[in-house]
Amino acid sequence: MGEHETPLTVRFNEVDSYGVAWHGHYVGWMEVGRNELAGRFGLDAARLAELGYLAPVVELELKYRRPARYNEMLRILTTSRRTETATLEFSCRISAADGTLCATGRTVHALTDRDGVLQYRFPAPVAPRLEQMLAFLEG
Repeated sequence: MGEHETPLTVRFNEVDSYGVAWHGHYVGWMEVGRNELAGRFGLDAARLAELGYLAPVVELELKYRRPARYNEMLRILTTSRRTETATLEFSCRISAADGTLCATGRTVHALTDRDGVLQYRFPAPVAPRLEQMLAFLEG
């Protein structure tokens, strides 16, 4: 399975007095990678909302391996996989420029309509976009 790469530099406001990135920023970095990948196929949060759907996070996993530091170049490597339900699942690796792993994570997003009604199948406006994204990652 392929990955989409998003480069990112750790900013000054993301580190503590020791120059180490605050743990909560990793979730935000995962979101940056996820939205960049999904956005290429019209599946980012804004486009889903335009189509009449939402994809709230229902699961979040994050494992820290090595701290990221101020001004360090990171690579956010994001992928997705097929699911049996109308959920979007993204996995992420955050690594330093030299390939050293800083963190791994995963999010699962339930698909609902704007009224919060859970979707059990991917609706017509979403399904082909998801197939395009998965084909891109599988190809």
